[in-house]
Amino acid sequence: MIKTVLVVGAGAMGKQIALVSAIHGYQTMLSDTLPDVLKAAEIWKDEYLAGRIAKGKLTEEQAAEIKTRFQVELDLKKAAKDADLVIEAIVEKEEIKQSLFAQLDSMTKPDAILTSNSSFIPSSDVAKHTSRPGRVANLHFFNPALVMDLVEVVGGEHTDEDTITQLMEFARSCGKSPIWVRKEIDGFVTNRILAKIMDEAMYLVDNGYVTPPEVDIAIEKGLNHPMGPFRLMDLVGLDVSYLSRERRYDLTGNEEDRPAMCLEEKFLAGELGRKSGKGWYDYPAK
Repeated sequence: MIKTVLVVGAGAMGKQIALVSAIHGYQTMLSDTLPDVLKAAEIWKDEYLAGRIAKGKLTEEQAAEIKTRFQVELDLKKAAKDADLVIEAIVEKEEIKQSLFAQLDSMTKPDAILTSNSSFIPSSDVAKHTSRPGRVANLHFFNPALVMDLVEVVGGEHTDEDTITQLMEFARSCGKSPIWVRKEIDGFVTNRILAKIMDEAMYLVDNGYVTPPEVDIAIEKGLNHPMGPFRLMDLVGLDVSYLSRERRYDLTGNEEDRPAMCLEEKFLAGELGRKSGKGWYDYPAK
């Protein structure tokens, strides 16, 4: 039974997943290798809860209780020792994730569930670096995790049915609408469909048919999507979009899977979207 949750990676996704967990009653630890990132996550948490109080969504007492359930810890071994569920939300680099899962395997209780929030790296790639493949799966929240309802629970052949059951229940208890992806596939469900839209959008830009803002207008006004593909890439991070396509190209070798020229230019220039202040759009410093 899941009572204590550890989120590893205090970036944009990790800190939100941790707060979702704490809000819904779980003792939650957030860990990162960078002290400044953890400090920023704590400040962000306090500001977010203060905003909810100001809007009448939370009382002072409720916010204070949530704060007692949300803790940060630089020492990963200390953070991991009591966790029933670990959610990894670090950089989308396979070898770094594999190293982390090997560490977590030695630091956590034998029956703890180890999951990755990766949007495209399947858990089988990290499960083989643990002694508990049956307790390893993907638990993919969508950005922003505090707002988006969907969670993809992805199990491979290695994943035990009880692990899936517990993860589906955990997601539901956090107010989410989980789907069970029964077999591993690159990109899972939502991102496979979304990738087709994004790839076509970047093809149109690369070949001079339209500009990124015009594509977004077409998708938002013509298809009634809440956010066009370029605006969405800026929100998620162009590094995530680029690295997922680079991985797909490495796996298939197909030229059509190579990252689009316009995306590669942005990535190499460090223009990664909202997180860097510039992507397909410019974002003023706060």
